[in-house]
Amino acid sequence: MNLLAKTFKVIDGYKFGVILSALMLTVVASAAGQDEALKLDPAQTSVTFTLGDVLHTVRGTFQLKRGTLDLEPTSGKISGEVVVDAGSGNSGSGVRDRKMNKEILESSRYPEIVFRPDHIDGPVTARGKSSVRVHGVFNIHGIDHEMTVPAEVEMAPDHWAAAVHFTVPYTKWGMKNPSTLFLRVNDSVEINLTATGNVVRPAIAATER
Repeated sequence: MNLLAKTFKVIDGYKFGVILSALMLTVVASAAGQDEALKLDPAQTSVTFTLGDVLHTVRGTFQLKRGTLDLEPTSGKISGEVVVDAGSGNSGSGVRDRKMNKEILESSRYPEIVFRPDHIDGPVTARGKSSVRVHGVFNIHGIDHEMTVPAEVEMAPDHWAAAVHFTVPYTKWGMKNPSTLFLRVNDSVEINLTATGNVVRPAIAATER
């Protein structure tokens, strides 16, 4: 092989290496920004509430019905919904829970409590923990309320976890205060959501909703 041919071979090899490197970088960048579907597992999701009064604090739980979130990590855009069964409230007192369902939440008329997020403020790392704020619309008692809630998120390749805390000013939002002559309770309730689920492909999540 003459010198000219060897020179062209080296140049061609260099071009091939450059092209291959560029393709690999493109694939990596694409994968890093790929949309992720976060599916909530009802069995591993806890929704608790705390309501204070002058004598003691009432604590209870609600049950998650379903939830899937579609996240675009690079833009912070998020969609989907987290749906809680409004009639599943359990504070350990049948009388109190029946009053909550019938007079406060009116769960036979408004059977679901729903949060529909639309944007995350702050970066969500592909692996590890992130502290962010989630903006969206919270629907309770049939009315939408815009809100932003703090969230602690932990991501892994195939699963995720999140902890969210926020306050619901239920009387301000048009629901009755259950206070009586002998029992005075706060006009807002504290909500804690601890969720765990799988990271799945968006196409698969869409078929399972």
